[in-house]
Amino acid sequence: MSSTEVKTPPPDSPEFLDELPGEVEMSLFDHLEELRRRIFYSLIAVAVGAVGCFIFVKPLVQVLEVPAQGVKFLQLAPGEFFFVSLKVAGYSGILVASPVILLQIILFVLPGLTRRERRLIVPVVLGSSVLFFAGLFFAYIALIPAALNFFVSYGAEVVEQAWSSS
Repeated sequence: MSSTEVKTPPPDSPEFLDELPGEVEMSLFDHLEELRRRIFYSLIAVAVGAVGCFIFVKPLVQVLEVPAQGVKFLQLAPGEFFFVSLKVAGYSGILVASPVILLQIILFVLPGLTRRERRLIVPVVLGSSVLFFAGLFFAYIALIPAALNFFVSYGAEVVEQAWSSS
């Protein structure tokens, strides 16, 4: 064995878990190029998701109107619903593309993690994803109807309610 070879510790040792597997030196510009590429992939995923959601924007808007419980929405200006459709498609596209965005973030950070840190990625991603979607579901089922009910009843005796589609 020559003096330039690096000896890998046994897999059951603490030094093995604190090691960076496949450690490769990168310059600042290489890191920036990698970051640019990951952001580019994420933006492509958002654009594809937004276009896909724009194709199905009318059913999406109908689903988003359900918590308003029968309120009729008005279009107060020409083209208002078109711009609302663009916003709904954009936000829905981000939501649909979120797994790809999360994957790109993980792939960017992964080379700098030790084996011990890498073992935590799957539980953290799964747990946070479940909690994120549970929070969306809870907001859709409980928080949004309660907030809309409050805002409708707050000024009901003073002003007539007319809701814009935006």
